[in-house]
Amino acid sequence: MGLLDGKTALVTGGGTGIGLASAERLAAEGAHVFITGRRKTELDAAVETIGSAATAVTGDISDPADLDRLYDTIRSHGRGLDVLFANAATAAFVPLEQVTEEHFDTLFGINVRGTLFTVQKALPLLNDGASIVLNGSTTVDSGQEAFGVYAATKAAVRSFARTWANELKGRGIRVNTVTPGPTDTPGLSGLAPSPEQAAGVRQQLAAQVPLGRLGRPDEIAAAVAFLASEQSSFITGASLYVDGGLNQI
Repeated sequence: MGLLDGKTALVTGGGTGIGLASAERLAAEGAHVFITGRRKTELDAAVETIGSAATAVTGDISDPADLDRLYDTIRSHGRGLDVLFANAATAAFVPLEQVTEEHFDTLFGINVRGTLFTVQKALPLLNDGASIVLNGSTTVDSGQEAFGVYAATKAAVRSFARTWANELKGRGIRVNTVTPGPTDTPGLSGLAPSPEQAAGVRQQLAAQVPLGRLGRPDEIAAAVAFLASEQSSFITGASLYVDGGLNQI
């Protein structure tokens, strides 16, 4: 018997990395999982991996029309929504003097605006007692150079979790943030222009983690499953750090 038997879940950015690992874990716990993302090829591969417990809907969370289409598809499933993992985000890192309007608008448009309307548009579908999990970042606490705009978007997400937990408590809906440390995902490698540089970035990040390594997507997914389930029934408004001790020690 799984933690989420008979439940319906949505994972945004579910085609790769933490999103894919979380979709796999939620499905393994018994949920039917809807996944969405911008790249159909990745979503199709994810559904092939997960099997009949997954349904893919291609779309961009920063596009309201795509969100409406996504939720129309979930509505047609007829069971509402019990778990929402608002995972989709984008990352780019530049120092203050190189920040452009495009950089700012892209990151805030997806990470903040997209997350806001992902959750807002889900409200009519969310069953009482549902769980919302937002994807945060340890960069909020680190003050790391060149991470300014990205960290600011994640600070907004952390603030959303606190406010929404208060606003939705009357329906028994819990809102929490999962806060990963450096995690070995395709997106992490994509931040460097070459495989050699990507390996160097991974090595540098791993050296900063007290446990001496990068996190694995399945380790973040385990935390998401915990926050999604009744095992965390007395937790709301919290940030669960899954960072190898990076921001704790």
